[in-house]
Amino acid sequence: MTYNELLAAIQSYTENQFPPTYLADGSTVSPTTQINTFIKQAEQRIFNSVQFPSLRKNVVGATAPANKYLSCPDDFLATYSLAVIDGTGSYEYLLNKDVNFIRQAYPQPTDTAIPKYYALFGPTTTNSGTPVITNELSFILGPTPDAAYSVELHYFYYPQSIVTANTTWLGDNFDTVLLYGSLVEAYTFMKGEQDMIALYDGKYKEALALAKRLGDGLERSDAYRSGQARVTPLPQNNGVQ
Repeated sequence: MTYNELLAAIQSYTENQFPPTYLADGSTVSPTTQINTFIKQAEQRIFNSVQFPSLRKNVVGATAPANKYLSCPDDFLATYSLAVIDGTGSYEYLLNKDVNFIRQAYPQPTDTAIPKYYALFGPTTTNSGTPVITNELSFILGPTPDAAYSVELHYFYYPQSIVTANTTWLGDNFDTVLLYGSLVEAYTFMKGEQDMIALYDGKYKEALALAKRLGDGLERSDAYRSGQARVTPLPQNNGVQ
């Protein structure tokens, strides 16, 4: 399902073209902008309910000697793994800890070595005369790196919305959950009949359950390790009452 197909389906299912909304400041919210909001809200709910492989990204960066902080990517949401690559090319996966643990274990900036631990520290700040807090997050490493090491971060992020990409993995492979999720948001906005909201919410939950079976089940197993999926047959009556 492409963006245009999704847009047309939302308008058709709701029987609503969503006329412009006029705000108190005199500005206008167009029908397309309203529907785009429904779609993005649905995508966000889905992406935080099912861990599809399409939500994962890998980046390679580097530490700086004597600097225990490491900036996160701009689109970073959560960590899957963080590894330091030493001079031989070997990967050393860091253990996730709390900031307090790292401060207590390595209280001095001169406690340097190849890092073993990391924690999500908080927003980064600029180095200007008056530091400004940015929207980007940063890691704190322990101990402080004693050299410039390559690091590989495997992390969770929101992929580009179908609103801007026109076609996405979700729209191509699981359009039902995207459609019904968008309809729930649309009917909530419309203050629609409760039975219709309940109907589409039920359809959304059914589609979400199937999506979780794929993203959190089938894509994390194979027949060699887990065996083939099978349903236990019903017991035979054999004529016994």
